[in-house]
Amino acid sequence: MDQLLVNLRLMGAIDRDLTKLREYCEAVSEATGVPIPPNYPAMGADAFRTATGVHAAAVIKALKKQDVELANQVYSGVPSHWFGLEQKIEVGPLSGKSNVIHWLEKRGIPAHADLVERILTRAKHMDRLLTDAEMLDICGQPEEQ
Repeated sequence: MDQLLVNLRLMGAIDRDLTKLREYCEAVSEATGVPIPPNYPAMGADAFRTATGVHAAAVIKALKKQDVELANQVYSGVPSHWFGLEQKIEVGPLSGKSNVIHWLEKRGIPAHADLVERILTRAKHMDRLLTDAEMLDICGQPEEQ
């Protein structure tokens, strides 16, 4: 049902508020014991998430201009704000400096050149994305609660 609503909205057949759709999907998932796959369109954990430098840089530029519509059009086929969500910029082996700086600024951590370089060096030696806990550890910050 959720994908039907997403597609009807994309087609312009409906113009309803879908910000509670993710909450609904999570409730159904919990009630049925069927997990939402990470790659599930619009509702999965990987939806609206990127760590690739070129994609992230374009999204970040749009966000800095306060242009959520553009940020969504640059990378996503479905606008994240339709679901009360936002683009997530993460850090991994394919990330660039803009990913790191954005991640730090979003958490109020000063993006000093040496810290950015430490994080990038660690990320480039990984075969996966750095977790928030790993990022905070590199920054010498306590883990977020």
